[in-house]
Amino acid sequence: MSFRLSTTRLLRPRLCIAYAPRNRHQYLPRTLSAHARLLSTLPDIPIFRALKDHDPSSLAVVHSVSTRSFTYGNLIADVLRAKDDIERKSSKTGKLAGERVAFLAENSYDYVVTLLAIFASDAIALPLSPAFPIGELQYIMDNSQAKMLLATEKYADKAQQILKAGLNQDPLFDIRRKIEKGAGTESIQLDSLKQPSSGGMMLYTSGTTNRPKGVLIPESALAAQASSLLQAWNYSPQDRLLHLLPLHHIHGVVNAIITPIFAGSSMEFMYPFNTAQVWKRLAAPFLDKDKKATPSSKITFFTAVPTIYNSLMSGFPSLDPEIQSAAKKGISPQHLRLNISGSAALPTPTKEKWTALSGGNVLLERFGMTEVGMAISCGLDTADRVDGSVGWPLPGVEARLVDTETDAVIPADQEADSNGRPLEGEIQLRGDTIFREYWGNEKATSESFVEAKDGGKPWFKTGDVASRRIVDGAGKGKSGEWASGPMYFIQGRKSTDIIKTGGEKVSALEVERELLSLPQIAEAAVVGLPSEQWGQKVAVVLVLNSDAATSGRNGKSWGPMDMRRALKDRLAGYKMPQEMKILESIPRNAMGKVNKKALVKQVFGV
Repeated sequence: MSFRLSTTRLLRPRLCIAYAPRNRHQYLPRTLSAHARLLSTLPDIPIFRALKDHDPSSLAVVHSVSTRSFTYGNLIADVLRAKDDIERKSSKTGKLAGERVAFLAENSYDYVVTLLAIFASDAIALPLSPAFPIGELQYIMDNSQAKMLLATEKYADKAQQILKAGLNQDPLFDIRRKIEKGAGTESIQLDSLKQPSSGGMMLYTSGTTNRPKGVLIPESALAAQASSLLQAWNYSPQDRLLHLLPLHHIHGVVNAIITPIFAGSSMEFMYPFNTAQVWKRLAAPFLDKDKKATPSSKITFFTAVPTIYNSLMSGFPSLDPEIQSAAKKGISPQHLRLNISGSAALPTPTKEKWTALSGGNVLLERFGMTEVGMAISCGLDTADRVDGSVGWPLPGVEARLVDTETDAVIPADQEADSNGRPLEGEIQLRGDTIFREYWGNEKATSESFVEAKDGGKPWFKTGDVASRRIVDGAGKGKSGEWASGPMYFIQGRKSTDIIKTGGEKVSALEVERELLSLPQIAEAAVVGLPSEQWGQKVAVVLVLNSDAATSGRNGKSWGPMDMRRALKDRLAGYKMPQEMKILESIPRNAMGKVNKKALVKQVFGV
């Protein structure tokens, strides 16, 4: 197979810096010379304006295990180097502006450089998950019509396998060699922007309900998402974010890379997740110096999914007492200023156990999705982190609830119907943070938006159902003006988590929350099954804790009747699961989510 390598010259004014070639593959910044100088430029867009203002000597990225570290000066220089390399190689095939550039890279400094280099080329960055099978990656490459495929040396073989699959297009291919610690920059100058950016990012949906769709997020929306989070979560140059997340999802890229870069925070990569290593890293700054084996700077910002928090707490008792003591200091509110949980519903016991273990740190919940970034969040003040709630619309985001049957907008001040039951509706959103389109799928795009009657931007239909209510003691302005009014409580996906049984609506997430509060249950997935009598009936797939084998009545294994007895004072009769299946584990994707449609077919055969 032959590989063609390429990219293009951009047309708008850029951020300027000088560099000189070091060897065939790498370029090293140096002082401007009167002789044979090469000038490179970066676009005048918000993320590069932010980079310009950062102290070039401040820390940007750390590799936790190897302790390799890179400053913001290194980052700017290496982005310029990578961007020019890409553009030089693609110069024969035309412009990259607005083109999709796919890349395979490990969670590392190399990933950050590649992402920003694509932005700098005014192209659309398309992160690929190295964990995906070849067939799925081929589908993404075909569907996105990617013009170029970049891969680090680690994933070069996998990239070649993708290209051997007979794709409908012939993307360019380039292996990105490992970036070593380089020099900083000499001088930076920004020129005014003369034309709108064509760049941005494209992420693919998880495909839990349909074939994955390419979500095109323009550069302006990425900047708006970062601006919203900067205001709500107070990122700062003093923050050190421990990065444990996959990097083909919105919160791994926007929450934990792009927004920290805007703020000048430092990011420390530790992936894949390992319970013992994470605890040792959190403990490291509080151990005796001669016993530290990891970077000493304390972690101030930590974001993960519920399964990671559960794994950390399960593994904590097996740690050495000295590590335990130091780790508890590391996750205390005095040192870990923000801990966030997302991507799946947070069980109350998980939240309570983490608060107890950390000495008062309360997990912050938020609501987001690929198409909108983060849209709703609880506040920084602990009183604004209400159990079961995802909080309020973030700065710059408008939200409303719409009745799923009548399409009527539910008034913001109306919490319940005439019978006192909470009013539930689909969350609809609008604002500068919303994506532009589903790539190559005009039908799906048009069906996902509703025209606004006030002449403003159209509303995006999230497909998630929620209720709202005022919560005593919350929303008093301590987290900011945005965190006020009724709080949102997610009930689940409109298509899979809202079960209609006998004329009643059941939130699968509510039932799961109650199940997970029982000591016998480790995991739970509530689904709806077809029922001739009721339309649908509530069913549950469980994973039991090890001590549940003899915790049932009369010393027998814990079973359906034990479940019903435990839930009778917690759930109304129509919400009670009518069928129960027990598995050793519930299949989940990389973000801890369950494909419930697939689970129903696999477990119940319907």
